[in-house]
Amino acid sequence: MTRLTLAIDAMGGDFGPCVTVPAALQALASHSQLYLLLVGNPDNITPLLAKADSAILARLRVIPAESVIASDAKPAQAVRQSRGSSMRIALELVKEGQAAACVSAGNTGALMGLAKMILKPLEGIDRPALMSVLPHQHHGKTVVLDLGANVGSDSEMLIQFAVMGAVMAEEVLAIAQPRVALLNIGQEETKGLESIRAAAEVLKTAPGINYVGYLEGNDLLTGKCDVLVCDGFIGNVTLKTMEGVVRMFLSLLKPREGEKRAWWAKWLGRWIKRRLMARFGHLNPDRYNGACLLGLRGTVIKSHGAANQQAFAVAIEQAEQAVRGQLPDRIAARLKAVLVRSD
Repeated sequence: MTRLTLAIDAMGGDFGPCVTVPAALQALASHSQLYLLLVGNPDNITPLLAKADSAILARLRVIPAESVIASDAKPAQAVRQSRGSSMRIALELVKEGQAAACVSAGNTGALMGLAKMILKPLEGIDRPALMSVLPHQHHGKTVVLDLGANVGSDSEMLIQFAVMGAVMAEEVLAIAQPRVALLNIGQEETKGLESIRAAAEVLKTAPGINYVGYLEGNDLLTGKCDVLVCDGFIGNVTLKTMEGVVRMFLSLLKPREGEKRAWWAKWLGRWIKRRLMARFGHLNPDRYNGACLLGLRGTVIKSHGAANQQAFAVAIEQAEQAVRGQLPDRIAARLKAVLVRSD
């Protein structure tokens, strides 16, 4: 593995450096060829590095930033007032070639706007999409997009999302001929919005796209497809609903404080919980945190704002995988082939 440098918006998210800095140290400890640029206020970052190993610190550099984009700031206003912010500087490091990717847990709308402005979309891409890789019940993975970058999407955008998702599945997940589906309210061809039906007609004959039809929301975790395409509004609601249900289920497996039971009941309860965690623990949202903003001329990873240390470390790992998969170049080449065929 060759040297890889990533820029981290250390100030973004609900917890800022308290989470991003320990996660960065964790990622560096796990990957010997990884180098990180932590962008933010040195006064907040430096104390958290005091106990770090010197060998790890040698692969880390703090890049000063004057401000932080608030999580509740309106995207347009945040972009206008972004000069000197940790998020913008991290993206500029990617543009300048000093970093191969940017990772941020900050304001999603601002990250989308700044990334489009600084890194620019690929030719043939109307708007980038947020993509995440979700586990399914057979211990495989499904690429899902868009997850909130675009509230509404026409048929052309859905086609572009399908191409980007297929490339992601092939290059990062090593899935040959990934099955691509459109999220819809039924499996019949007559169901759904006009934009979905129009996208389906193109995808049926698109070169290099293994389109398998419509998929309903209750099949999200069944592994019936490798790439699931939808607009950002539906995708965001679907993802957060699923994560909420999974978190609630996993919380039920934790022991209750003060609960009194017979020794055999406690033993049986622990055994059942261990079996369930072994079977369903891979669905824990903290294990797949990090949505890639696909369709740009650079790599950007959006972490959950409320991510903990383990989850943010996973987002850093997502960035590494996306960079090594050379997604922007491969997406551009595949998209060109699809658009030529559909014209």
